[in-house]
Amino acid sequence: MANDIDALFNQQKENQNNIKNSDSGQRIQKLELIENYLNNEKNLDQLYHAMYTDLKKPKAEILISETGIIHAHLSFVKKNLKKWMKPEKVSRPLSLLGTKSYIHYEPKGITLIISPWNYPLNLSIVPLIYALSAGNSIVLKPSEISSSTSRFIKKMITDLFDEKEVAVVEGGSNIAQELLSKPFDHIFFTGSPQIGKIVMSEAAKNLSSVTLELGGKSPSIIDETADLSGISEKCTWAKFINTGQSCIAPDYLILKDVVYNDFLENMIYSIEKLYSAQENIKMSSDYGRIINEKHFKRLESMFNDALEKGAHVVYGGEFDESSLYISPTILDNVAEDMEIMNDEIFGPILPVIKYSSTSEACDIVSRRPKPLTMYIASKDKKNINYLINHTTAGGSVINDYMLGYSNPNLPFGGVNNSGIGKSFGFHGFVEFSNQRSIIHRKWGNLNLIYPPYSEKKLEKLKEIHKWFS
Repeated sequence: MANDIDALFNQQKENQNNIKNSDSGQRIQKLELIENYLNNEKNLDQLYHAMYTDLKKPKAEILISETGIIHAHLSFVKKNLKKWMKPEKVSRPLSLLGTKSYIHYEPKGITLIISPWNYPLNLSIVPLIYALSAGNSIVLKPSEISSSTSRFIKKMITDLFDEKEVAVVEGGSNIAQELLSKPFDHIFFTGSPQIGKIVMSEAAKNLSSVTLELGGKSPSIIDETADLSGISEKCTWAKFINTGQSCIAPDYLILKDVVYNDFLENMIYSIEKLYSAQENIKMSSDYGRIINEKHFKRLESMFNDALEKGAHVVYGGEFDESSLYISPTILDNVAEDMEIMNDEIFGPILPVIKYSSTSEACDIVSRRPKPLTMYIASKDKKNINYLINHTTAGGSVINDYMLGYSNPNLPFGGVNNSGIGKSFGFHGFVEFSNQRSIIHRKWGNLNLIYPPYSEKKLEKLKEIHKWFS
């Protein structure tokens, strides 16, 4: 396999110049290949089957969180790519009189995309869209955990592209390690902070630039002015879509003490409303499963650790390993030394903490690494501003959930432990581009600064220096 990867890398390297010089129309044609493939009903049926096999994901969730998002980005890029590719003129200081300055966007080159299993199509194809739009050649390594969807991706890319432009390499951690040893020009990784550190370490050996889309513990702060009924339903959907296996899902709730009980009552009502609890959530066709036994046991261990340290089950708490089912679960009496408050949960378990003052809520957030997303539910502008100004996060959503992934005009990404770099829209195009600065002299020169430095020249330089000071 190492020889195959070497051959693939060299093939893409030899072809990169051809791709680099493609125009916007040629790049858009490539995007339309993906668009048409995912609009084909036969292909969609194969995708539905693959994702149900991997995650028991309902068709509606696939349309909402996988193909729908891909089509939205395709449409946005197609509309804007020609404009993005144009040289960007910038002003120049008086000292550069006679020149013009601009930014030339050129592809970084050969890129590696390593994608995760939780949204296996979306998180493979969306970065691929931006890598293609910027004119790169791409090696895509989808997750071996969501193996059925990875096979679908492999077939799609093989059907649509020559491997000297875009190729899919399947396999486990040994294949990822082999790929990371190659001198890619850019690496785009989506996954956990733990693996992100390994990716960054390997990239440093070749000085490859990186985009790390990680995750972490995204808090949701709800104050006494929030619309409890409306926000509880939104929070329920956001937490339990894809069975909680979302990097931007609310990881834990920080509830104002005066609305604590009322909010939990509303959330329990929302769970039973959305997932037909009266008919048994386990039987609901709208509720998925944990990806595999390893992650099931990880979540079960977190849950048991919390109970052993004093947490209480407010709702749910049902685990069935034979079907990889974990019910929507709410825990209270949660302490900060519990595993569930220190590791990203990535599952349908929701710990809840009380707070009495806004500063206390900020302190709870700030004791943890900076999150990918912070959610705020409030009608009080003063509270909202205080929470934003006294915390740091990759992004924030106010009075709703999961929307940070939906506006391509906004940069998406984390900060420090939750990620490095930004993606989506123009920001995604730039992330896969080298911003090459160009200064073009049209007339004149700077021979005043050339030696020999006579007294007369020195006096002139002193005058100029004072003028610019």
